[in-house]
Amino acid sequence: MPKDNSIKSVLIIGSGPIVIGQACEFDYAGSQSARSIKEEGIEVILINSNPATIMTDPSMADHVYLKPLTTKSIIEILKAHPQIDAVLPTMGGQTALNLCLEADEKGIWNDFNVRMIGVDVNAINITEDREQFKQLLEQIGVGAAPAKTANSFLKGKEIAQEFGFPLVIRPSFTLGGTGAAFVHRKEDFDDLLTRGLEASPIHEVLIDKALLGWKEYELELLRDKNDNVVIICSIENMDPMGIHTGDSITVAPAMTLSDKTFQRMRDMAIKMMRSIGNFAGGCNVQFAVSPDEKEDIVAIEINPRVSRSSALASKATGYPIAKIASKLALGYTLDELQNQITKSTSALFEPTLDYVIVKIPRWNFDKFEGADRTLGLQMKSVGEVMGIGRSFQEALHKATQSLEIKRNGLGADGKSYTNYEQIIDKLTHASWDRVFVIYDAIQMGIPLSRIHEITKIDMWFLRQYEELYQLEKTISTYQIDTLPKNLLLEAKQKGFADRQIAHMLGCLESQIYKLREQLGVKRVYKLVDTCAAEFKAQTPYYYSTFEAEVELANGERFVANESIVTDRKKVVVLGSGPNRIGQGIEFDYSCVHGVLAAKECGFETIMINCNPETVSTDFDTADKLYFEPVFWEHIYDIIQHEKPEGVIVQLGGQTALKLAEKLAKYNIRILGTSFDALDLAEDRGRFSELLSQLNIPYPKFGIAETADEASVLADSLDFPLLVRPSYVLGGQGMKIVINKQELEEHVIDLLKNIPGNKLLLDHYLDGAIEAEADAICDGENVYIIGIMEHIEPCGIHSGDSNATLPPFNLGEFVMQQIKDHTHKIALALKTVGLINVQFAIKDDTVYIIEANPRASRTVPFIAKAYGEPYVNYATKVMLGVNKVTDFTFNPQLQGYAIKQPVFSFSKFRNVNKALGPEMKSTGESILFIDDLKDDQFYELYARRKMYLSK
Repeated sequence: MPKDNSIKSVLIIGSGPIVIGQACEFDYAGSQSARSIKEEGIEVILINSNPATIMTDPSMADHVYLKPLTTKSIIEILKAHPQIDAVLPTMGGQTALNLCLEADEKGIWNDFNVRMIGVDVNAINITEDREQFKQLLEQIGVGAAPAKTANSFLKGKEIAQEFGFPLVIRPSFTLGGTGAAFVHRKEDFDDLLTRGLEASPIHEVLIDKALLGWKEYELELLRDKNDNVVIICSIENMDPMGIHTGDSITVAPAMTLSDKTFQRMRDMAIKMMRSIGNFAGGCNVQFAVSPDEKEDIVAIEINPRVSRSSALASKATGYPIAKIASKLALGYTLDELQNQITKSTSALFEPTLDYVIVKIPRWNFDKFEGADRTLGLQMKSVGEVMGIGRSFQEALHKATQSLEIKRNGLGADGKSYTNYEQIIDKLTHASWDRVFVIYDAIQMGIPLSRIHEITKIDMWFLRQYEELYQLEKTISTYQIDTLPKNLLLEAKQKGFADRQIAHMLGCLESQIYKLREQLGVKRVYKLVDTCAAEFKAQTPYYYSTFEAEVELANGERFVANESIVTDRKKVVVLGSGPNRIGQGIEFDYSCVHGVLAAKECGFETIMINCNPETVSTDFDTADKLYFEPVFWEHIYDIIQHEKPEGVIVQLGGQTALKLAEKLAKYNIRILGTSFDALDLAEDRGRFSELLSQLNIPYPKFGIAETADEASVLADSLDFPLLVRPSYVLGGQGMKIVINKQELEEHVIDLLKNIPGNKLLLDHYLDGAIEAEADAICDGENVYIIGIMEHIEPCGIHSGDSNATLPPFNLGEFVMQQIKDHTHKIALALKTVGLINVQFAIKDDTVYIIEANPRASRTVPFIAKAYGEPYVNYATKVMLGVNKVTDFTFNPQLQGYAIKQPVFSFSKFRNVNKALGPEMKSTGESILFIDDLKDDQFYELYARRKMYLSK
């Protein structure tokens, strides 16, 4: 066996806090990697500063260091663990690679006799240094766009003069397209060149001819030390060159590539991978292909590490790239390893797909006032969703239904754009909602040739859209009682939701569901098996589709369903859908722990989620994974199929919580806190009545549905006022207003964006201290897992505040009120599971801001700081297996832990960086300090009011 037996202990470097351009796909990779290496009996030591992820869970590695990702931290770890033989830097994105290079340059690995595995320094340098990469492509005869490197302003100007416009500026050694830009006009060049040079850590940019309108493709590869190479997945960007692949709609397998060109691309990718150094592991290669008959291929870049696309490729194919890449880094070869899905073929077997996947990014432009919303070379999305279907159309619809932006799919929901100029503008300047606008353009009668001319999106994709619209038109000519079965089946096969079909027919969604039941048009579930059913898969990883019935010779009719229901007791855990500001990876952490706890209690666990970047959608986290939209129709069908004991909604953030009302209405058991209690906490009127009965103070408030009502209320409440819509997450639409003009403007704006919503107006407690508590309750007993004090004053969203655990200057009298209020509220809401309560403290009185009877953003942070598995305990309470009194709580923390928010403002120029009641941070890190004399605490405290915006 060629595994390198000299490796006994490996250091894995994580990717740090979530930022735009580097999200939880690296925590998914790091988690897989740690498990993969531990399987080999090798010690795993991990460094990562992100408390919200599964990757930094104590169960993941032998030693987890929640420390800043700096060479200082690396030296501390290497001194504490002289046994470390090797470092694996390929699982933590650009952050880990850059840190590893810095440590190499400083001679740290040499000093401690640690070697790099999974990649070599030459490979990183060649692929990151644009000039070296260009020279390498010339040597091996792979085409590249005409390009030159500039490391000074003057040199850049000379290159621009030689090439002419349009141009692309790409800084070396950056992630997520940071600093990259298109330059269409001479007037913009100086400014964009300066930005690019500043963005690169080595102040170098590559300036190349813009390949506008060329098609873009990616290949995911694995290579072992014997030079065996497998292509795991081909990915086609529906958007042509010019939009960062992280912001593109991508499709796997590639749809519009001729077989001949695909073979040429494969050969080029393998040649490139073999020429960039002596390493074993995963690799991502990107190509541009000319949109004419010649199909010229140009290499864009190669990344010798796992990437965002490899997380997507893993979920698309079921082939666990990070897991296998880690084994290859240890010295195994592909032919010795098992395919993890079939368990009967080797890992050298290339996956074959008999389905289509579509990835659509999820943006959060509403959080960045004044941001440029057009898409380009610099990534701007905060998360992504993936849809799996038997056709591109079905997968596209499932992906659009997964986005959670109040759309039911493409068209047929009354939300289409109908203004010609607006549609043309959104097509011309690639907009975040272009995936919907293409449909609107076809609906308006704009010819496909014109849409293609503007967007350069391949005609094949546009024809797929056109077919969907033609079907909508045909169905709209029928009534519910005249719609033929074949048309209903076709609409479902193409991914249209019941709600959309109901919209076409002018009836209720429930009527369409009944019609499907009568006609036998039912969802069936298929396995994601990596090999198009050529071999039997052992892994329960499913997606849904619709099939026509097959008739046997004996006249029996049936539809093949590959999801076999067992007779075990089952629990469904609803996932949190795509990452976004206000609902990030911390809810995935809770979902995974919920699944593991339910398994420990002997339940069969069923996970429903559609986020390809996370551990919850790993094929071996739950007993069964349904990779489906967290969308009512899909969830209801799975529940009807599986018949679980109940559903856990309080771990998946607002996504899962929003579905609680439907579950209650359909008499599906919610495990843990009831829907009525969840609703009571959200309904400000009912909740305030409860607080009055309990004699607990809260800020004066009122409810308004119009600007006039708000104005009258303001007279009795006094300014400043905190204005917010009900039932939102991450403080969406919240603002502090200080006069009637501001109040009127904000109310009118809110009612325009969220029509029909009730608005809450609270008297804002100016200068108050904010604190929050998380607790576990079983309906009778309450245990407070942590109380945090925010360094920033009340008025900055809790997700954007630096929070200290335990509090640093709350007196005993105040602390006792916090404890008493938390106990009373948890019991009054009949909480079963987790609850988070937020407080404002003024003049030694503790007021209640809000209570959320669910897992909060802070639960993973408290669990990591105290070293206790709180979600595990809370889930066992929800399941009714344990009482709070069954657990022995033993929190361990010397000094203080501080939750520090991380922002991605650098992606948006001219954006307002002021902080207020609406959350803007994309991630967080954890900082441990011994005492309050620490310099870092001093600095945070000194700046606490700087960004507060009214």
